[in-house]
Parts: sequence; C-alpha cells; structure tokens
Amino acid sequence: MSAGGGNQLISVLPEELKFLFELEKQSFCDLKVVNNTEHHVAFKVKTTSPKKYFVRPNTGVIQAWDSCVIRVTLQAQREYPPDMQCKDKFLLQSTTVPPNSDVDELPQDTFTKESGRTLEECKLRVVYITPGSAQGNSEDGASMRGLDSNSNQAFQRLKEERDSAVRQTQTLQQELDILKRRRYRKGDPGFSFTFAIFVGLIGLMVGFLLNLSLSSPPTEPSPSAEPSPLMN
Repeated sequence: MSAGGGNQLISVLPEELKFLFELEKQSFCDLKVVNNTEHHVAFKVKTTSPKKYFVRPNTGVIQAWDSCVIRVTLQAQREYPPDMQCKDKFLLQSTTVPPNSDVDELPQDTFTKESGRTLEECKLRVVYITPGSAQGNSEDGASMRGLDSNSNQAFQRLKEERDSAVRQTQTLQQELDILKRRRYRKGDPGFSFTFAIFVGLIGLMVGFLLNLSLSSPPTEPSPSAEPSPLMN
C-alpha cells in the first residue's frame, strides 16, 4: 500500500533504509515505528532478501501512542552491487490487536488478509551509501550546521533589536500615558472649579481695594494752590 510514514495506524521513520556499504563489514539502520492510535498495534517486517538482513525485532506489539525501534543489520557482503544500486525492498505490516496481546500469542494468520483484519502495509526501499559519499554528506552537514549557526546568530541579533525596540516603545507609551493623566487632571472639573474660586477671590480682593481707594476723602488744596486776587 503506501510507502513511508503515511499510514493511519503507524508512522515509520526514516522512510527508506540507508546502509553504509563496505566490503566484509556489517552495517545497520534503525527504524522508529510509532503507534498513532489508542489501540494496541502489532507489526511484522518482511524483506525480499531475508538472507542479507538481520531484523530485530521482526515482529512485535506496540501499545497505544507508544513507539519502538527496529534495528535492521546488513550482513557483510563480499562484492559490490552493480552501480551500487540496491533492488532490495522491505515491507512493514501492521494491524490492531486486543489489549495486552503478547507477541508470542498472536494467531498465525494475524498478518494475512484471510484473517479478516484491517491490514496496513508500508513499503521501504534500500539505499547503499559509500564511505566517500557519507563523508561528503558529513561535510555538507557541517557546512549546513555552520550556516544554521550563522542564521541563529543573526536571528538572535534581530530578536535583541526587536526586544529593544519593544522596550523603547513601551517606555514612550508609559511617558505618553503620564502626560495624558496630567492633562486629564488639569482638565478635571474639580480642578477648574478650584481655579475659578481662586480667580474669584482675586477679583474680590481687587474690587475691595478699588472701592477702598474710591471711597477715601479727597485731599484739600494747599494755600499756594489758591488763586490770587485780581489786580485793580
């Protein structure tokens, strides 16, 4: 059925088996199988070349929302495949089983369509990698990690600049709020009424002083200010 991790019952990572191929040396690849359901799921691993690979565990039961790791070992080979291309295939079958099912007690027809169970199948292809290409991939990975590091540093600087701008904006906003509150207090009706009373008191004092000055008797003119009699 589907290849890779697109099944409903389980997810499989990675979506292909990659082996570092060296003559007379074993190589292995780990598969992580995740149960995506609230049921117990049984799985079985099959391959087109069972003599070349050692799979443990090749059958198992995964509890609800749990996962397990399957290690696939490539046995030591005496010759390189043509063009380093591998035609081997793996098939991972899965189906739901009753709770607390034991892998040793699963019926023999558990992974057959005749059992009437809903059976999902995940196909995985095999890829051989030479030591040279693996080193190249490692160098590429180091370069990518360097780029990631630079990107992370740039992102961190941008984040710090953004945080600084946010802090400045918050400070300005606080100062603006203080000014608004001061202006509100100055425009408060109570403030205006007090100010009006104060101005009224000043007006009354000024009026009292004016009245006092107007009500005081005028001063008599001095003798020198009297007109002199007309000369005959």
